[in-house]
Amino acid sequence: MAFNDEYETFALGDWSLQSGDIIPNAHIAFKTFGDPKSPAIVYPTWYSGLISHNFWLVGDDKLLNPANYFIIIPALFGNGQSSSPSNTGIRPFPRVSFYDNVKAQYELVTKHFNIKHLRAVVGWSMGAGQSFQWASQYPNFMDLIVPFCGSAKTSLHNQVFLEGLKSTLFSSKRFISSLSAANGQALDGGSYRQWTPDEREAGLKAFGRVYAGWGFSQAFYRERLYETTLGYKDLEDFMVNFWERHFAPKDPDDLLVMLDTWQKGDISQQAPYNGNFEMALKGIKARALILPGKTDLYFPLGGRTWR
Repeated sequence: MAFNDEYETFALGDWSLQSGDIIPNAHIAFKTFGDPKSPAIVYPTWYSGLISHNFWLVGDDKLLNPANYFIIIPALFGNGQSSSPSNTGIRPFPRVSFYDNVKAQYELVTKHFNIKHLRAVVGWSMGAGQSFQWASQYPNFMDLIVPFCGSAKTSLHNQVFLEGLKSTLFSSKRFISSLSAANGQALDGGSYRQWTPDEREAGLKAFGRVYAGWGFSQAFYRERLYETTLGYKDLEDFMVNFWERHFAPKDPDDLLVMLDTWQKGDISQQAPYNGNFEMALKGIKARALILPGKTDLYFPLGGRTWR
């Protein structure tokens, strides 16, 4: 099966958010595989991921087989393809929640594709969070969800990890994280200031190196799988040519928008649950195949990963 980086966009108009803010002339980016008449599966993107980064699970010999399903890959707000600071020029960008993302995806699915029901929502990491969000926000709309390595509510430990990542970017502007932020983005004296090339480069390099300690397990490093499996010559080669390379082309504000979405993830932050997390979990009607990773550092197997 041939893949390419091309994608489509669906216009949302002036998109109202949970916060009361609006994304003017918003759009959601997406790509599809398969026959629109087949059972539909929504497969959202993950933190910092582009639509093309989801292709690994799609194929004739993969779980998401286009011969059997109509697969829709929608991009998160802030990923650089859907409406984001980098492609709208809106800085600081409005605060976007999981609810806002899934509401936009529902608009795409129902208005653009005229789909009445989904076979499944499948997702990894922030994609898993969106799977839980779909099941709580539109509980009768899908048969099942398959969230893997993700959670329905961002844990305190996960929030701390994300705060550390945020601080690597803010520190390159010499700001203190939460004291110099609006909607998760850095401000200077109450107003937004563009990143200088040096700030951007330093911040993104630090961001990649901090993420390196969390994106793979202790066992991954202990067994030197970056050498034996991925083919890097040593640890520094891996840090530079995997982690730094992944984040180098990113827009810092795009990363901060998605990070803020993730950090505040909680399926109970919507009506009718109004903060009652147990009620939100009980409101899920779809069957759920929850797949935690045994060695995952922020969605651990023993940590009630749906939370």
